[in-house]
Formats: sequence, structure tokens, C-alpha cells
Amino acid sequence: MKVHHSGLACRSEETADRFYEKFLGMKKLERKTVPAALSGAFFGIPSDLTVLNYVLDDVYLEVFVHESARPAAGSPCHICLEVEGLKAFLERARAMSVPIMRARKGDRWVTFIRDFDGNLFEIKETAV
Repeated sequence: MKVHHSGLACRSEETADRFYEKFLGMKKLERKTVPAALSGAFFGIPSDLTVLNYVLDDVYLEVFVHESARPAAGSPCHICLEVEGLKAFLERARAMSVPIMRARKGDRWVTFIRDFDGNLFEIKETAV
């Protein structure tokens, strides 16, 4: 089994593009609409939803645009991304005002970031 894609929500296409295209360097493949009947049946949102598809390497994300999109506070739900060059990645995050959280776990650091709408990502450095 493998994960085909992950679905996230952002308040606007602008914040999604800023994080997923400009910061993570993903390519936006398409913009489509989920009709109200389907979004109501699956997500309890009885209105059309815009969906943005982003891809980079084997990572495929569906970002649903909804003005009230906000992850639950205190939720441990996240996606873990593996990156090359953690130091440079975090420098780029700081330069773009991407929220960074780091904590020690034994002799190493655990790193999380949030997109501009609050979605949580654990960041691990690619093993050399």
C-alpha cells in the first residue's frame, strides 16, 4: 500500500500558492471545482469547493479552498516531509515567515512547520 495523495484546506488560493509553490517549490497541476452536492455529501460543506493540486517528486497534495478552513487547535494531525539540507530549508522558512516549531528529543531536534493556514508538517532531513 502507498499513500496516493493527502487532502488539506486553506483559506485562499493566494496563501496556498505562497506556501506550496513559492516556499515548497511544488508545481500546481490544476485548479478544479468539487460541486456542492459532492462537497456536502463528503465534507458537510454544502457549497462548491475549489481544489488545487500540487506535486513535487512523489508528494501529491489536494488543497481545498474554503474561507473558514482552519485545522483544529491542539491537533496532532500532520504530514511528514523529508527534505535535503534542513538548515537551508529552515533559513528559507524564516525568510518567508513560515512558522517553525522545534523541540529537543534526546540528542536530536524534532522540527515542525505550519503553512499559512495552520496545516502542520513534520520536517525530517534526508539521511545521507
